[in-house]
Amino acid sequence: MDNTSAVGLSVPLIHAEGVTKSYGGVRALLDGRLTLRRGEVHALLGGNGAGKSTFLSILTGIVRADGGQVNIKGRPVRYMRPSDALADGIAIITQELSAQPEMTVAQNLFLGIENNAAGFLNDRAMIADAKKLLDTLGFDLDPNAKMKRLSVAQQQIVEIAKAINRRSDILIMDEPTSALGDRETEILFEAIRRLRSNGIGIIYVSHRLTDIFQIADRYTIFGDGRFVETGNIADIDRAGLIRLIVGRTLPDQVREQKLAVTEPLLEVRDFSAATLFTDINLTVCKGEVLGIFGLMGAGRSEFAEALFGNARKDRGEVKLNGQPIDIKSPTDALSAGIAMVTEDRASTGLILLSSIRDNISLPALRQFSRGGIIKGKAEAASVRALMEKLRVKAASSATRVRNLSGGNQQKVVLAKCLNTSPKFLICDEPTRGVDEGAKREIYAFLADFASRGNGALFISSEVPELIANTDRIIVFKRGSIVAEVKSAETSQEQLLHLAS
Repeated sequence: MDNTSAVGLSVPLIHAEGVTKSYGGVRALLDGRLTLRRGEVHALLGGNGAGKSTFLSILTGIVRADGGQVNIKGRPVRYMRPSDALADGIAIITQELSAQPEMTVAQNLFLGIENNAAGFLNDRAMIADAKKLLDTLGFDLDPNAKMKRLSVAQQQIVEIAKAINRRSDILIMDEPTSALGDRETEILFEAIRRLRSNGIGIIYVSHRLTDIFQIADRYTIFGDGRFVETGNIADIDRAGLIRLIVGRTLPDQVREQKLAVTEPLLEVRDFSAATLFTDINLTVCKGEVLGIFGLMGAGRSEFAEALFGNARKDRGEVKLNGQPIDIKSPTDALSAGIAMVTEDRASTGLILLSSIRDNISLPALRQFSRGGIIKGKAEAASVRALMEKLRVKAASSATRVRNLSGGNQQKVVLAKCLNTSPKFLICDEPTRGVDEGAKREIYAFLADFASRGNGALFISSEVPELIANTDRIIVFKRGSIVAEVKSAETSQEQLLHLAS
């Protein structure tokens, strides 16, 4: 290797200092700093609203910095548009999926870089290349499958493969495992290790600290728009990392074990939907949080969607408080006293362009209206009370939901559910993409909700949070229930063994 090459390899892929950005006088980023080396996985950490997204938007050309210096591979840059960053070898996998639902996996992978000759697409070659790419990464997906037919986890895998397919030497991953189970996460980590060994630098953003300790080499922490600390992952423990992220020491996360409960609240019998799930039988008692665990494709989310009336079922009986209920739509579920926090808040849980007030009050407009006229004072008071109860951080209820952090968006989803006065709550990945502090608030909310004689289903891919925040856990596998365990008497290893 000549000296020029050696110098080139020693220059950081990214070196940013003192990066600032304001929006209408509000300082979103006051001092952004980060250095990314070749062949490194660098975790960018911080609570929701810490400035991480603004910093990444500057790195990828989505917005322009007001001040500071960003060097890419030794050169000062000031990108005017995302295509400039992409041309410079920077690719990003965003938290909110950007797939084209009517296109196939192969078409999404090669969108914008299609294989064509004389103006005609070479579909056969594109499908073959897509299969080769997916096989190389260890992703078991059909390149001919339409994106709208895939689960959220499968769509996330396509997004990851799409970014890798750009042959970038800087890869930014924003919550890449938020919709993945343990098995799919390990497949992703194997792909990341291969990329790292080839000299690719990866900025890895995640609120799942288990991921950070498994895959990251170094960390940088932002807080309130400022650089806080950087260091080697090997030199810090989980408690220390949490303390730096949230600015204080958090108490241990364990659900208080209550007395045995026997009064049924929700009863599900012989619930089935063709090849998705079969003969699901379960009971949730008053005051209970029941966990559901399963690997990708196990049928747990499909069951939850059908139970809420958001997907079809072939047969089955549901009782709430001993009374049979016929749920054919989400409206039926809400009327019966069942609400749901969906897996993908951006597409099915919220109207991002609308205000906090409109999102929270929408499902319960009937209770705020008379003769077709909305009682504004009553609506505003209800929204204000729920924002205070769930500690939604925003300038006002008129703030657009799209401008909130992930944790605050999820709190709006919970407030929206509470506004319908439910007795039973279905939570599908309720802590997806939210920081440690917001997670603890969501756990506390669920515990309080159940303690009032209500009940909840808690579906999660994160085994530690299931064990710590539920009373029992039911394990799904290939569309069926294969096991039931008491949360206090099980382990992560046992649950993974039962599910796989």
